[in-house]
Amino acid sequence: MNILVTGGAGYVGSHVVEELLKTGDHRVVILDNLQKGHRESLLGGEFIEGDLADTSLLYRIFAQHDIEAVVHMAADSLVGESVQHPDKYFHNNVTNGLNLLNAMVRHSARYIVFSSTAAVYGEPIATPITEEHPQAPTNPYGESKLFFERIMARYDHAYGLRHISLRYFNAAGASPSGKIGEDHRPETHLIPIILEVALGQREHVTICGTDYDTPDGTCVRDYIHVADLAAAHLLALEALAEGAASSVYNLGNGEGFSVREVIDMVEKVVGKPIAREEGERRPGDPAVLVASSQRIIQELGWRPKYHDLETIVETAWFWHKEHPQGFGS
Repeated sequence: MNILVTGGAGYVGSHVVEELLKTGDHRVVILDNLQKGHRESLLGGEFIEGDLADTSLLYRIFAQHDIEAVVHMAADSLVGESVQHPDKYFHNNVTNGLNLLNAMVRHSARYIVFSSTAAVYGEPIATPITEEHPQAPTNPYGESKLFFERIMARYDHAYGLRHISLRYFNAAGASPSGKIGEDHRPETHLIPIILEVALGQREHVTICGTDYDTPDGTCVRDYIHVADLAAAHLLALEALAEGAASSVYNLGNGEGFSVREVIDMVEKVVGKPIAREEGERRPGDPAVLVASSQRIIQELGWRPKYHDLETIVETAWFWHKEHPQGFGS
């Protein structure tokens, strides 16, 4: 199958590319503007540097490579930034996404796997969160992803463009191969920030909010290993290729850990204390986000291999020790 992976040089994207290449069954084309991704993270496939805003480039890619399916991960994804600059998020995550869908329809591509987010749910009214939970995003990032999910449903109805949306909870860890991992500039994800403290690259980790309605007052999140996320994308593609109807699935472990618990686990793995300071809440952050992934387990046979927090932290720590300056090491 000829597959286009947008945002494929990013953190999750590069792990999806690695998973696709392992099968040996797919021709993989990666489109990334490298604003946040890294060329060095790609272990194969054909790389094209470009942006979804460039419709002429999109049309050439679909025509020249006979693209049959898309894994769409190109997006802006910082909650705080989305609150400050909603225009940027709606333009990139919605308008540019429409460019992609229109190119797919124009060139008869058959289906798309979409990188969505738990942020579509907003503040949960019940946990663990199922796919039927009301969608009421508390920030423009989550809203932009929900808008695109609804647009895909309309394109399915009008054009037969089938899709599977994968609503991620907190992606974490690094490839068990040790070849690729997480490298954001600046880093905003909790586990790599804590590991930067362990490496002496920052003085402390700031706990953003200690007055949430949680057991220890800090946010609780569901951490899922990035390799397990990547495997779910492959299962989704296979399901669509076999004729599955459009659907949406949560991707999480079904277990939540507070910020303090994650810091404590990193201390255990690295064998040294982690300096921490308490700070203010971040705008738009729900107190608890924990997934129910029973639907994808039952319907697609997804089975996370790296589901415990200690393993997730260990793979991340191995990557960061070997690549203290990220892909520039």
